[in-house]
Formats: sequence, structure tokens, C-alpha cells
Amino acid sequence: MRTIVLKVDPKNPEEEKIREAAKVIEAGGLVAFPTETVYGLGANALDLKAVLRIYEAKNRPPDNPVITHIASKEDAYRLAREVPSDAEKLMDAFWPGPLTLLLKKAKDIPRLGGLDEITIRMPANKIALALIAASKPIAAPSANLSGRPSPTTAEHVLQDLDGRIEMVLDGGPTAVGVESTILDMTKKPYRILRPGGVTLEDLRKIVKDVEVHPVAFAKVPTDLAKAPGMKYRHYAPRAPMILVEGRVEDIVRKIRELALKYGGQGIGIMATHETAGSYDIGIVKVVGSRSEPRSIAKNLFKILREFDQLGVRLIIAEGIEEEDIGLAISNRLRKAAGYNIVNASEGRADIDYSL
Repeated sequence: MRTIVLKVDPKNPEEEKIREAAKVIEAGGLVAFPTETVYGLGANALDLKAVLRIYEAKNRPPDNPVITHIASKEDAYRLAREVPSDAEKLMDAFWPGPLTLLLKKAKDIPRLGGLDEITIRMPANKIALALIAASKPIAAPSANLSGRPSPTTAEHVLQDLDGRIEMVLDGGPTAVGVESTILDMTKKPYRILRPGGVTLEDLRKIVKDVEVHPVAFAKVPTDLAKAPGMKYRHYAPRAPMILVEGRVEDIVRKIRELALKYGGQGIGIMATHETAGSYDIGIVKVVGSRSEPRSIAKNLFKILREFDQLGVRLIIAEGIEEEDIGLAISNRLRKAAGYNIVNASEGRADIDYSL
């Protein structure tokens, strides 16, 4: 299969290009498109055969759900069996934007993985909204091979899916860089299943009865699969990865120690602006600033893919404080590391790799 790439103006999407992509969706094909979070791999959400093609193209486990993207709030009432009043408040506050609501599914919507719930969001991206409006609600996980770092550019999509899908709409780099927050609203207290661009603090300004599900901290694997990103290893680079958490000074000391232990050469170190100058060993890449954690979120997956391209033997990454969007960053880092986490401040034992 030849994958067609169309460059689209992110501010004023060209109507003819959007129509061409919508025809692919309507014919049961797959189109990768930008959202404000990451690039999504879209299919007609109401066509079960088309949705199953997403799983085939991504090598995605069959029990890992996908998010349904809509272009108007009215679609949420058609897709969900019930929409609580608190959900309406959150839709008004954060849609379009990086918030996904998990609701009870309407009876006529295709059922995947035996789930009675559906995850719905309205992306804050003009290309995405135009494509959805020109076709139908679009089911779309991230546009990468399953388990790989999520794509934040069209080039990342092609690295994984060139020749496996019909089309990519290239709208430039995404703004947020980590996936949307998923909030389970099927019962109270509402619980964050996946942290993302809308934080716990943001949500509690609108609805008080919100908690973080333990699985969202991603400190240990889980068998739950109610929403995307819960059960399986995600965001993983090709090289093994160690995440070092704790106080900043302890993190730096521990990473230097680990880099020396594994020989330095071919070791990738993911650092922040504040700490990068402390490393004189390994290949150091700056992911962003601790004083501006959203810069870390935006660059995280790009840096992991750059380490892949360099062919490093091991990646050692600095942990980030969990406040605000830091929780989403920590979630992605812990999963990318396959839960290989060293707490430098507690002096936990090293993880031993035979490199």
C-alpha cells in the first residue's frame, strides 16, 4: 500500500484536502491526522470493520480500547447512553481540548472488547475538527505501532506506519505532546484513568468529586483495560530504559553512577535544562525545563524517538515532580521504562542490564 501524505495548513485547512481525507474515512480506510495532543490514526467509528483495521495496522492488542473523536457536543449525546450533568459542565469548560470522558455506550454503537463504555473527546485542532465534521465520528488511537512512543509529527507517523495506512494529513508538530486526560464518569467519585493535558487541578475547579485512580500513577503494571493506555506497555523506545526518581540532586548523582556503571558510550541521558550541564558522560538530550513542565510534555516522545535514531544501548531518564501536568509526564515515563524505576532518594537497588 502507498501512503499518501498531504500537507495541510493548520490555521486554515484546505477544504479539498479535507474532502479527500474524508472520502478515505467513508470508504473504510485509515487516515492519520494531527490533534493538539498527538497524531491520531482515524477510522469511521461507526464501521466495525474499519475500526478493526486500526488494530491490524498498529498491531494493537484487541482488548485495548480506542477513543471516539467528535466535532460537536451533540454527538456525545448520540454516542453515549447517558451524559451526567457534571459531564456537561466539563464539556463546556474543556471542549474542544485534551479531555476524554468515559461514559456508558449507546446500544447501537459497535462494541469492542466486551466493554459497555465509550471514550469520547473533541480535539482542539482545526484539521481534526474539519476532518470529523466532513465525515463521521472518528475512532482514533495514537498513529504509531503499538507500544512505541506516540507521534507528535507526521514524520513520526511515517516511521511506524508508512505503507500500512492510506493517508497522513501533515499539520506540523502537535502542541501538547502527551495524550488526553481520560476521566471515568460512569460512577462517583469520578476517576482519572490516564492523566494528560487537563490536570486534576483543572478538573476540580469545575467538578469537585474527582480522584486519581491508582493505575494513573503507573508505578506497577495493571490488568485493567477500561480505557486506552491502561493495561499494556506504551511509549517505549527500542533501547531498554531506566527512570530515576527522587530529589533532583539525588537523580543527577544516581544517573552519573549508572552511566559509569554501563560504560558511558552509547548511553542516552534524558535531562532537563536545569541539570544537563551536570553530565559529562553519555549522549545527553534536553527534554525541557522543570520550571516549565509543559515543555517537557511537548518534547518527551520526540526525544525518545531521537534516541532510537541514534541507536543508543540504554536510556536513563530523569523523573519529574507529579504536580499539575507532571503526573501525565511521570505516567508516560514510567510506562516507557517498562516500570524499571530507581528511587535515588531512597537508595533502591540498581537494575542490572547485560549490555
